[in-house]
Amino acid sequence: MTDEPQFHVVMNDEEQYSIWATDMPIPEGWEQTGFTGAKADCLAHIDEVWTDMRPKSLRDKMAS
Repeated sequence: MTDEPQFHVVMNDEEQYSIWATDMPIPEGWEQTGFTGAKADCLAHIDEVWTDMRPKSLRDKMAS
């Protein structure tokens, strides 16, 4: 076991991702995605799942 800080992967309503320290309250407008781990693991997870960097509102507008 390590003392490495742990982070949550969080997402806002525009489906933009970030990480947030597990010992801090999640900021308003963001929610946990269910992935928690070391910083490098969280960033690798975001690289896998965040394939379109455009905000959701822009993607929706361009699709209509």
